[in-house]
Amino acid sequence: MYDRVLPPREISLPNGKTVQEKRSRTPLILLLVVLATIVSVRFTGFDMGVLLARWNEFFVITGQMLPPEWGYLEHIWKPLMDTIKMSLLGSILGSAVAVPAAYFASSNVVSKTTAGITKGVLSVLRTLPTLVTALIATFIFGLGTMAGTVAIFLFTIAYVGKLLYEQIENAEMGSFEAMEACGMTKMQAFRYAIFPQVLPNYLSTSLFCFEGNVRYAAILGYVGAGGIGLLLNEGLGWRDYPSVGMILLMLVITVYLIEKVSEHFRKKLI
Repeated sequence: MYDRVLPPREISLPNGKTVQEKRSRTPLILLLVVLATIVSVRFTGFDMGVLLARWNEFFVITGQMLPPEWGYLEHIWKPLMDTIKMSLLGSILGSAVAVPAAYFASSNVVSKTTAGITKGVLSVLRTLPTLVTALIATFIFGLGTMAGTVAIFLFTIAYVGKLLYEQIENAEMGSFEAMEACGMTKMQAFRYAIFPQVLPNYLSTSLFCFEGNVRYAAILGYVGAGGIGLLLNEGLGWRDYPSVGMILLMLVITVYLIEKVSEHFRKKLI
């Protein structure tokens, strides 16, 4: 039936021969996407009627946040600084540890067994949501920014380490092999032959990860990991929407400024 719907098309070549063009898989892919959508709607209980009937409630809550409570600004500075410091420290430490993690995960530098085990560990860390990691950290280190910093630290290792080892595995290996032949150890050859190749992308990835970590850190307060998320959770719980509006405004400005500074330095590196 599929052959009758999409018969192969013949293409004439300049030498007089004809070849058959491969059948398009687009209809089959579209059919699978439609079926997956239908199944997802049934499992999630999605109701378009409810969405159309209540979409305007979003603007009702947004309207209650405007104008923001400017007098609440003095209560925001310290938690906001805690969020930035938590993100910065976790990102710096995580990016630093990501280098040896990526080294041991690169199959072209170390044995495949070592690389496979390290990739598995990074995959597990990447699979755990940051909120779950922060919640576990609060049971170990207690409530506060320490737990949030640990959660961001682990996420940064997984994120930067994943991208870095992929770059290492795609690096040019000629100089690495030449240095090994001259008597250098694998780590020394990696230091002088491969790491300079991936260094600009590594720094750019670390800066990009820091941008995202500031946003992640803003909600870690929901599980007691400190930062501005504590105020955000409190404001939403008490329906104090003008104060929530002030928190969100300051958060948007902070993230925007950090993104602009990070983007400037990333352009210099690429």
